Amino acid sequence: MELHVGCAQWTHKPWQGRFLPHPLPPAERLRAYASWCDAVEGNTTFYAIPARSSVESWAAQTSPGFRFVVKLPKTITHERRFAGVAEELRAFLYAIEPLGPRAHALWVQLPASFGPGDVEALEAFLRRLPSAYRYAVEVRHRAFFDQPRPLEEMLARAGAEWVPFDTTVLFATPPDTDAEREAWQRKPRLPRRSVALTDRPIVRYIGRDSAARTAEGWRPWVTTVAAWLREGRSPTVFIHTPDNAEALPLARRFHDDVRAVVPEIAPLPEPIEAEPMTLF
Repeated sequence: MELHVGCAQWTHKPWQGRFLPHPLPPAERLRAYASWCDAVEGNTTFYAIPARSSVESWAAQTSPGFRFVVKLPKTITHERRFAGVAEELRAFLYAIEPLGPRAHALWVQLPASFGPGDVEALEAFLRRLPSAYRYAVEVRHRAFFDQPRPLEEMLARAGAEWVPFDTTVLFATPPDTDAEREAWQRKPRLPRRSVALTDRPIVRYIGRDSAARTAEGWRPWVTTVAAWLREGRSPTVFIHTPDNAEALPLARRFHDDVRAVVPEIAPLPEPIEAEPMTLF
């Protein structure tokens, strides 16, 4: 029974000198982040397959228990929609291999245009993937949420998880900040879904730029995650806000809120001390 928490990235300018030391060389930035959180979303791999040497550096900066949820490249999921992607998949798997056990799940994020009629292509793709990894699928077509059973059954056959992206708090009231207004344009407006298909559910939650409203909005997730833990599951929860300025301490706060209900889970490590920002 483990709870892991993290953010959408491990470097973010508003964190520099406040939460993380600054300046830091690239080979130390993930190490500093990993003193705050024990998981991270691998979003950069969506845009380009990383150099294997970069992934080796990621592994060197984290413990074997750290969790990466690594997104498949958009050439596979969005542009080619799983057709004729053997070469790209081979290159991606080779690049991330140095992560070893840190590769908690390979994340198949699908475009909003990918609907129920495309599920057979997804199932065929999942069947071809190596059994060495776990897989997690994020869908954004509303029809999947209106009638979830067919997708749930397919994912269960494949041993894959359904990743919910909970935007309900973001869209609950009109935006107050520029970042919230931008998020309203870019983020999917979908109902909250809190059904786990595997023993390692993954949740993405986005709140507001107000830390208080973000924490208030995640209360249903504290209840859900605590129940999963008591069932013997080991969830991973990623905390977002539109500007992500406070995402690091908020992720730890979420962990604390769950630990207050389930005190048996291990505490997070103590963050390394941040240094003031310098001009030179």
